[in-house]
Amino acid sequence: MPGVRAVEPGDRGATRIADRVVAKIASQAAREALADGPGGSGDEDGGRGTPPYASVTVHEEAARVRVSVELGYPADLGARCRAVRQRVVERVRTLAGMEVPEVVVTVERLHSPHMERAGVERVR
Repeated sequence: MPGVRAVEPGDRGATRIADRVVAKIASQAAREALADGPGGSGDEDGGRGTPPYASVTVHEEAARVRVSVELGYPADLGARCRAVRQRVVERVRTLAGMEVPEVVVTVERLHSPHMERAGVERVR
């Protein structure tokens, strides 16, 4: 167009991805990690528990993530949490273009087949 000056890409502005969008990406990534991991069947807790929930704090181009999960037991809990952390980092980096220096995984509840048979809330 005559009289319109081209604006350099760096001068056009920036796209900001909302924290809640990054949290949804992290929640979905945790769900995928639990479904794909050892003992995962796509329905990690037999339909009784809640899906992973993430909260995120974004500062500049970095997201710090906290994810709450419920896991089946017995299982290698360390490996399951490690898989969640790795998948969250990978998916947030790929989909949101952000670095993820910290992912805190909190295990809210363990589900055990022993609890179903005994009809109790805790494994002793």
